[in-house]
Amino acid sequence: MRIIVFGATGGVGRQVVRRAREAGHDVTAFVRSPEKVTDREGIRIVQGDAFDADAVAAAIAGQDAVVSCLSSSAPMKPSDEITTMVGNIVDGMRTSGVERIAYCASLGVDGELTGLIGRGIQWMLRHPLADHRAALDRIDSAGLDRTIARPSSLNDKEFGPYVEAFDGAPESNKPIPRASVADFLVKALEQPDAYRGASVGLAARGA
Repeated sequence: MRIIVFGATGGVGRQVVRRAREAGHDVTAFVRSPEKVTDREGIRIVQGDAFDADAVAAAIAGQDAVVSCLSSSAPMKPSDEITTMVGNIVDGMRTSGVERIAYCASLGVDGELTGLIGRGIQWMLRHPLADHRAALDRIDSAGLDRTIARPSSLNDKEFGPYVEAFDGAPESNKPIPRASVADFLVKALEQPDAYRGASVGLAARGA
């Protein structure tokens, strides 16, 4: 499968590039700063800015699927950066006839966190969650074939087993390694029948 990764130099994005390459896919990393790509073996690097609609569309042409691991440069402030970048991806996918996208958001993007702590987390993350929500609405309005990952808090531990919640949040909400989130995003592309249209909460499996 030919997969292009946006946000490929971020914590999850780097792991997606690595996992997809290890799985034998043809991987393109779309990056603003190629010097930040430290492991280049077996991947194609395209330099560009996700705010540049023409560059995004050109990079998507010829791909089979897209992975978005984009984030805002100012996550604690109101922003539409993610919405704008994802809007360019959506337009590029429609132009090239690419239908499949796996998207990394966060727990809370569906308003699924409950209780005092959950509501507090959603309030603290209200700005990036709102930006992700608007971006996902753009994807859904375009009728694309999408899978959403909603990971709990992230860490840089080695890959470990994880739980998937198709409805609401995982019971444990244990922090999850970025490598595990990447594994899910690639798996979702490889198994579209199992994950098509799903919004899946992810957390590390409890002991």
